Amino acid sequence: MLAFCAFTPGVFGQDGVPVIKARVMSAFVWGEDPTSGAISSTIQDPLTGNVMHTLSYAGIEVSSRIGFEPVSTVEVGTFLNYTTTVVNSTDSKLSVRYGGISVDGHAASPLWVVPAGRKLSKKERKSKPDVVELGKIHCITSGFLPSDNFFSANTSSQVLTVAPRTALTVSSVVRDPRSYHSVLCSVEGCHPTGTIRYYVRVDDKDYVFAWPGRSAVYCGA
Repeated sequence: MLAFCAFTPGVFGQDGVPVIKARVMSAFVWGEDPTSGAISSTIQDPLTGNVMHTLSYAGIEVSSRIGFEPVSTVEVGTFLNYTTTVVNSTDSKLSVRYGGISVDGHAASPLWVVPAGRKLSKKERKSKPDVVELGKIHCITSGFLPSDNFFSANTSSQVLTVAPRTALTVSSVVRDPRSYHSVLCSVEGCHPTGTIRYYVRVDDKDYVFAWPGRSAVYCGA
C-alpha cells in the first residue's frame, strides 16, 4: 500500500508557531503489486475481446475499461471515455467517489452530462461549453460504456454506495485536454498518444489505473 502525506499550510498554534497536519492516504496502483499490496490482473472480455485492468484487495475488486472517440465530424478533439466496476465481496457497504484523471500530466475535468433524449438550447450550449449529450456519445450508445451511473461535472462530488455482495459500475467522459498531437494514426488504426491516468476512491483508498493511449479502445461511429 502506498502512503501519501498531504500537508495543510496556514494553520497556527496558540503561540503563533505554524502547525503542520499530516493526512495519510493510501493508494493501490495497477501493475505495482509489490509496493501496493493489491493484486493486478488483466481480463479479456470473451464477447468483445476488449481488455480490462483489475485491482483486487481484501474482498474488493475494481476493474477499469477505457475507450475514445472523436468529439464530432465537424469539431477537432477527442473524448476519453472510461468506466469502473466495483465488486464488493465483503460484508460491509462501500462508498465510491470521483477521483481524477490526467493525460500526460495534463489534468482533465469531467464534462457536464445531459441525459439521452434531452436537447440543449443555444443558450445552454453557450453558457456550458463543456456539456455533452449522452445520446451523442457513441461509446455509450454502442454499449461499450454503461450509463446507469455517471460521474460528471454536475455530480463529481456525489458519493455512490455499493451494498455488501453486490457490484456497481460508474462511467465518465472527459475531453482530451491537449491541443496538439493527441491522436496518432497508422495503417493499424488510430489511438491516443501518451498515458491516461485516473483513479477512483473506494472508502478510504484510491484505486489508480494507468492506461497507455495505444490500449484505449476505439468505440466511435
